[in-house]
Amino acid sequence: MSNIAQQREQFAAMFTRPLPAEVGSSATTLGGRPALELRTAAPGTAGEDVLLYLHGGGFVVGSARVTAHLTAALLRHLDGRAVSLDYRLAPEHAFPAAPDDCLAAYRELLDSGVDPQRLVIAGDSAGAALAVVTMMRARDAGLPMPAAAVLFSPAVDLTLSGASMQSKNGVDPFFAPADLEWLFDQYLAGGDSAAPEASPVFADLTGLPPLLIQVGSNELLLDDAVRLAGRAGADEVAVTLEVVPRQPHVFQLDDESAEAAAALERAGRFLATRLGGEKWES
Repeated sequence: MSNIAQQREQFAAMFTRPLPAEVGSSATTLGGRPALELRTAAPGTAGEDVLLYLHGGGFVVGSARVTAHLTAALLRHLDGRAVSLDYRLAPEHAFPAAPDDCLAAYRELLDSGVDPQRLVIAGDSAGAALAVVTMMRARDAGLPMPAAAVLFSPAVDLTLSGASMQSKNGVDPFFAPADLEWLFDQYLAGGDSAAPEASPVFADLTGLPPLLIQVGSNELLLDDAVRLAGRAGADEVAVTLEVVPRQPHVFQLDDESAEAAAALERAGRFLATRLGGEKWES
């Protein structure tokens, strides 16, 4: 087994969690790629809301199923369904394969009749970056924006130039800067790490919908989130930044953490508010 394949198996084993009993999943396709559709069996949840979720994993590992419990936690606040996309991974498929897949998925949702005012996007880490890039590319293509987006620990600066790359080195329990550099090198395959569609912290974010960004204070990517929020604000985007003390990268993945549960609750309510209100309570 290749080193990449081993990493993917280890990542899946570390982070995959059972789905809540009330959430059903089914395989589907979206934008020409495999995807996982989630629906809840709660009463009165057959509505038109759609969540497009983009998983993390440094553009190299991860899958729709690994982070499905995050998708499900957000879905409980919506009246409808969620679709998590298995976009192509590096190094087999380098940039811009993943952004191409994500835009194709977004476009297919719109073409299938999904109301953009009932559509929201969320993602973690690399997936959060892809969510931003998808919205940028959709805007540039003249497509309507979704109602809102939630970004968990966005990896939006592939140049590794944030101050927290050094100040949080040794504090971050998951990564050293060299780990991120290796992942991003696989993805970029020699491409420009500062290109706006690779590192949207350097992009024009004008016209994007309201954003909620959550990040832990203990992560190397802290300044990615802080600077992305600043960039969004400078471009007249409504943005909420939450820095949660003493939490690691994508701390929302920890299904036994009170901080994770609270953050996911806030994120779900943020989306529900932009979609017109809370849908149901467990």
